[in-house]
Amino acid sequence: MKKILIANRGEIAVRVIRACRDMGIATAAVYSECDRAALHVRLADEAWAVGPSAPRDSYLRIDAIIDAAKKAGADAVHPGYGFLAENEDFAAACRDAGLTFIGPSPEAIALMGSKTAARQAAIRAGVPVVPGTEEPLSETASGAEVQEAAERVGYPLMLKAVAGGGGKGMRLVASAADLASALRAARSEAQSAFGDGAVYMERRIMAPRHIEVQLLGDHHGTVLPFVERECSIQRRHQKVVEESPSLAVSAELRRRMTSAAASVAKAVGYTNAGTIEFLLDEDGAFYFLEMNTRLQVEHPITEMVTGVDLVQWQIRIARGERLDLNPEALLNPKAHAIECRIYAEDPENGFLPSPGRIQGLRVPQGPGVRDDSGAYEGGEVPIFYDPMISKLITWGDSREHAIRRMRRALAEYQVRGIRTTIPFFQWLLEDGDFKAAQFDTGFIDRKLGKTPLQSIDQSDEDLAAIAAAVHLFTKPVANGVAAPAASRWRDAGRTEALR
Repeated sequence: MKKILIANRGEIAVRVIRACRDMGIATAAVYSECDRAALHVRLADEAWAVGPSAPRDSYLRIDAIIDAAKKAGADAVHPGYGFLAENEDFAAACRDAGLTFIGPSPEAIALMGSKTAARQAAIRAGVPVVPGTEEPLSETASGAEVQEAAERVGYPLMLKAVAGGGGKGMRLVASAADLASALRAARSEAQSAFGDGAVYMERRIMAPRHIEVQLLGDHHGTVLPFVERECSIQRRHQKVVEESPSLAVSAELRRRMTSAAASVAKAVGYTNAGTIEFLLDEDGAFYFLEMNTRLQVEHPITEMVTGVDLVQWQIRIARGERLDLNPEALLNPKAHAIECRIYAEDPENGFLPSPGRIQGLRVPQGPGVRDDSGAYEGGEVPIFYDPMISKLITWGDSREHAIRRMRRALAEYQVRGIRTTIPFFQWLLEDGDFKAAQFDTGFIDRKLGKTPLQSIDQSDEDLAAIAAAVHLFTKPVANGVAAPAASRWRDAGRTEALR
């Protein structure tokens, strides 16, 4: 494997390029019109244009990506995450073109990418799942039939897109009166986000924690699980803070959860990197939620507590190498790590995206700090894509140590020209319940309360349009925030607001 094309952009493309360089492998980047000067383009050995700025016209075009790989003379393709990373058609197209796809097989992606099929696979493996419908709700089902299915599942329940992820196509249904409108909205959003309007039902587990298990599987039958990650700090069903290990998971619970995760992966012949996600209820029972058939955004915290480079192992597995890692070491963390996703969003304005030019940038450094980023001073945060600027990771001997380092890193992080979520994280890390690890997936909503904006589920296209309008009438700001006098974020370091 002499050259790898990275079919992605931003910080994950930069991350893969650096892993390849460490391994002596050449890289080829792809870019859209607005990414011509992006950091991943600058760092790669070569770069190929794949179309206009809109994702559907560039990064989501399988034919353009494959054509770029052929022109570059690449041996393999790394999909990163997002875009085509979990697209079985893309994985199959790479295989058909004679390119090694650095990920699972198209068949595994198709099987585990369907939430209902993945649930069935977990059941066959003897792993508990959240009670729900085992098949998608029929498009032709009558209102009475849908209501009957809901009664069997039990209220409150969740409607979820079969092909979903990232909180898209998901609706909470508290009672029968809300079911019809929620079903219409979930189907519409699922169709818009994934080209598939199919949805299914799951019973809502009250006050759950979101725990996930990283896996690596080679082509020789070995599947190795890693120590768990805690991903319960979420906003709009999307993770914003992750850590490893979880204070809610005992050594015995870890053994059972990681064993269950490995059982699911083995049952479907899974290879390369993947993640099994669980819900953990208040009584300590866990339930299979879904499998992500790719590298996760939060993979760095696993790397920092185990010392394993997951991206390099993705490549090594794709080359046919055997996993020779110590299974016990992967389940015994050497440190505690926390990751904050730094977004170009305005916490003072309902977390609206804040695209624009980064006029000044100072990245934190020092012991126990890592910043995975695709941004640079003078670079643009486009309106067309996810507005994540970087992933800020800290680690230490204990959770308290990691938190102290994160506070120091956030205080050092300076971004001028756009608004960011840095002040939000500074507030969060001072919250007493967060410091005590007393939280669940509803933590952020309870702390912040619902604003009119936050109560409306919006598509990426809607947010991009709003962001563009806001950007036109917003002056550049310093330090990522323009706080009014009564700002909850301004006092982040001095008070535990919103108790």
